Amino acid sequence: MHPDLDRLDHAILSILQTDARTIAETIGAKVGLSAAAVQRRIKRLREAGVIEREVAVLDPAALGMPMTFIVMVEMERERLEVLDAFRKQVQAEEHVQQCYYVTGSADFVLVVTCRDMSEFEAFTHRMFFNNGEVRHFTTSVAMERVKVGLTLPLEQQR
Repeated sequence: MHPDLDRLDHAILSILQTDARTIAETIGAKVGLSAAAVQRRIKRLREAGVIEREVAVLDPAALGMPMTFIVMVEMERERLEVLDAFRKQVQAEEHVQQCYYVTGSADFVLVVTCRDMSEFEAFTHRMFFNNGEVRHFTTSVAMERVKVGLTLPLEQQR
């Protein structure tokens, strides 16, 4: 648990990570604080970087991007400049929803969303085939979205 966060902060964060549009009055009623106190705490949590961003979560299929791919990427060399260059390439690529630098046989795991296989093929050419530092990549196609989320289990951290 972050040393500056108390149980009220955790309660506020738990509410906000479920619905960031919840107003301070509603949060205050649930956690036992005034709306002003809730607003001060939220401001402090934003400034401290505990709240990184507040975004709308969109349904990819509803927007014509029903295909999700999990891609394991193995780099040719594990040198800092190679890894940093790949990180920058990934961050600039809008089809990459998530990227993790991992241990094991792969160096990176990517979650990629595309409209169809031809769009994914174009993505693989841009990201992997045209990159001499990528040794190998393996792709799995997601059959079903079972769970997608970014909420953290805050109640367990009290």
